[in-house]
Amino acid sequence: MRNAVIVDAVRLASGKGKPGGALSGIHPVELLAQVLRALVERTGIDPAQVDDVIGGCVQQVGEQALNISRTALLSAGFPDSVPATTIDRQCGSSQQAAHFAAQGVMAGAYDIVIACGVESMSRIPMGTSPIGQNASGPGIAARYPEGLVHQGISAELIAAKWKLDRETLDRFSAESHRRAAAAIENGYFDREVVPIDITDSSGATRAHIVDETVRAATGVDGLAGLRSSFRTDEFAARFPEAAWQITPGNSSPLTDGASAVLIMSEEAAARLGLTPRARFHSFAVAGDDPVFMLTAPIPATRKVLAKAGLGIDDIDAYEVNEAFAPVPLAWAHEFGADPAKLNPAGGAIALGHALGSSGTRLLTTLVNHLERTGGRYGLQTMCEGAGMANATVIERL
Repeated sequence: MRNAVIVDAVRLASGKGKPGGALSGIHPVELLAQVLRALVERTGIDPAQVDDVIGGCVQQVGEQALNISRTALLSAGFPDSVPATTIDRQCGSSQQAAHFAAQGVMAGAYDIVIACGVESMSRIPMGTSPIGQNASGPGIAARYPEGLVHQGISAELIAAKWKLDRETLDRFSAESHRRAAAAIENGYFDREVVPIDITDSSGATRAHIVDETVRAATGVDGLAGLRSSFRTDEFAARFPEAAWQITPGNSSPLTDGASAVLIMSEEAAARLGLTPRARFHSFAVAGDDPVFMLTAPIPATRKVLAKAGLGIDDIDAYEVNEAFAPVPLAWAHEFGADPAKLNPAGGAIALGHALGSSGTRLLTTLVNHLERTGGRYGLQTMCEGAGMANATVIERL
C-alpha cells in the first residue's frame, strides 16, 4: 500500500463568528478559496493535476450550500476539470475529509488531492440547516423517549461523570488562551496562517493574520464570574447530577475560518520535486452514546492506537478539540495523558472552532508543532455531533 503524505497545510487566522467579526464580511466561498489558492502558490503545483478536492462543512445551507468545495475551487481559479465534494461528519467534517483523501491515495484512487474545510458561523449561524424542521423522525423519538440533548448539556454530563469542578474547567480554559497567546507572540503560527484581506470598521483594508478569538488576558478569576450557559429548570430536573458549570469561558467560541491540506502519494511528491512534511500513519472512527455525545474521542483513540501499534506515551503531541473544556480533560484522564502534550499551542477555546474547518485546522497546527519540536508522532481526535469521533495518527518525515 502506498504512503499518503502531507506536502503543505494552511489555515486562516480565526474570526469571531458573529456580525462584526474579522471575517464576517467575507463570503464563505471566498474564505475557502483563499486557502486553496495559498496551497497552489506555496507549492507551485499545477491545480489541473489535483484529482479531487474533499471539503468539510457543517451548515450546508444558504451561502454554504450546493457543494461549497466545488464553488470555492472555481472561485480560486482551478481548472473546470477539477472535481470536488463536500461532506458532513459534524465537527469532524474536514478531519474526515483528510481521512478520505489519504485513504484514496493509499488505495491508488488518487495521486494528488486536497482536504479542506470551511465554516462562516457569523453568516450561517449554527442550527440554520434544519430550517426549523425536525431532523430526527419518529424512530429516534421512540428510541430516546426523553429526547436527545444539545452539546452544552452533554458537556455538563461529562463534567459530572468525570468529577470535573468549575475551577478545573476554568483553569484549563485560561491555559488554552495563555498557550495560544504565547504561540502567536513567538511566531509559532507564522508558517501555517495565510493572510486574507479584510475591511475594518474605518473602511481601511488590511491583512488578517492573527487569531481574533485569542484573549491573552484571560485568567481564572475572570472566568469564575461567568454564569452557566445551558441551565434550564427542565434540564435541571432531568439531570440532577449536573452542576451547571459550562460557561462561555470554558466553551469554544463561535468562529469563522477555513483550512486546507495538500495530500499526495510519495511518488507524486518525488515526481514534482516536493518534500513531504508528514505521512498518515493510522485512522479510526468511532461512535458512542449520543446523549453524552462528546465522549467518542475516547473509543476512537483506543482504536487508532491499537491500529498504529503505539501507546499514548509514544505520541509526542495530542490535538484534542476543545469544543468544551470537559472533553479534552475527560480524554486525558482516561489515557493518563501528559498535559504538556495536550494542545500545546492552545486549543479551540482560544483559537476558535469553525465547525467544518476545525479538523484540517488541528491537523495543520499539529504538523507545524511536530516540525518545530522535532516530535515524531502526533495524534488528533475530534468529538462530533450525535456521538461520533475521528482519530488520526501522523508521523513527521
